[in-house]
Amino acid sequence: MSENGQRPSGWPIKYRAMHRSIIGKKLTLLPYHGWLVVAAAFLVALYGFGLGFYGPGIYLVALNTLHGWPTSELSSAITAYYVLGATLLFFWIGPLFDRHGPRKVVVVGTIAMASGVILLALITRPWQVYAAFAVMSVGWATMSGAAINIIVAPWFDRRRGLALGWALNGASAGGIIIAPLLTFLIVNFDFAFAIASVSASMLATLIPVAIMVLRPRRANEYDPVERAADPDTAPRSSPASAVKASGFRLTTLLRSGVFISISIPFALGLKAQVGFLTHQIGFLAPTIGTVAAGWAVSLTTFAAVLGRIVTGYLADRFDRRVVACVNFIVQMFGMAILATATVPTMLYLGCAFFGLGVGNTTSLPGLLVQQEFPKQHFARIVSLVVAINQFSFAFGPSLLGQLEQAEGSYSAGLLACLLMEALAALIVISPVATRYSKQARCKGEA
Repeated sequence: MSENGQRPSGWPIKYRAMHRSIIGKKLTLLPYHGWLVVAAAFLVALYGFGLGFYGPGIYLVALNTLHGWPTSELSSAITAYYVLGATLLFFWIGPLFDRHGPRKVVVVGTIAMASGVILLALITRPWQVYAAFAVMSVGWATMSGAAINIIVAPWFDRRRGLALGWALNGASAGGIIIAPLLTFLIVNFDFAFAIASVSASMLATLIPVAIMVLRPRRANEYDPVERAADPDTAPRSSPASAVKASGFRLTTLLRSGVFISISIPFALGLKAQVGFLTHQIGFLAPTIGTVAAGWAVSLTTFAAVLGRIVTGYLADRFDRRVVACVNFIVQMFGMAILATATVPTMLYLGCAFFGLGVGNTTSLPGLLVQQEFPKQHFARIVSLVVAINQFSFAFGPSLLGQLEQAEGSYSAGLLACLLMEALAALIVISPVATRYSKQARCKGEA
């Protein structure tokens, strides 16, 4: 009432109900747990790629400086590390996640990564480098792209592209945060201190996060946009998803045209990508200088983060094979600019276009596997795809190095990368082209 006893004109006032999320019959104001899983996967990728992907190049320089061991021998150890990690992915990681779940696997992988990295600071003989990298390979296999896909997959269906894109941005963050941190600590302190401090931070961060966050999804939990549908049983959006949910047979899968049209394109794309990124500074420095080349690497990484976020939205709305094909074409365009550029501006532009697709070559394979295969085989199939990719990109740096040594420039190497990207685009889109040609033929006959 007002002071003179009259009711206000807006009385009674009705307030809109607060937005609340109901899970089962219980009222909860907590966010969907799947996004906490995405944050945990981001941290796993941050340390996994920071120490396991960007780190080996830093370890190579540090061990060469400390012990004077030949770069060629240290490079061979790194190649063996990637090959062993790919072997573990091919035969072991998928069934391991299925049997024990992400929580236990990530904890064991974190300990293995930390142990292998710390061993590098304690070794005194060249052969011990191989032993340390062998221990690290267990961590790399359980913290790389396949693991991130497996961790995120059970929690999302319609928005998996978005969720996976954010989780795998941790891989780019590993290059932005962990790699420079290692370099800074090595320069200002020493190799042993740098390794120990970063490994300790990883153990202190990932083990509690894995234990508290990486639990199985409960039956009454679902992404709100799924409208109470079970993400694991939500309908697929592509005719290719009609693959029968039969028993898993490795030989049958490896001969499958659908599997080949996923694994081969990304194996080619990653071979070109890792090869170029390894030699990026060596290619750019003679033209624009080492400092400017470092900024070009940062631009490439920033473009990778941006490209992964945008592609995450697009992959949830369009045919993922078309999205993958466009991704390869964008990288082709960037590579063509780099191969023909003669001024710094064009080199920066080429790095930006190439970088837009860098992150997507690790996130799109899992999204295509989700689109094309039944969910109960996801962990094994995505592990096989990532293993084949890793076998391939392990030899990318040496391929470009050999071509540069033979030609005296990177022209032939860049052309080889461009051709691999073009072949990848053709193979990944071939099932879509075949499907549309059959539909057009049927309409013509009708």
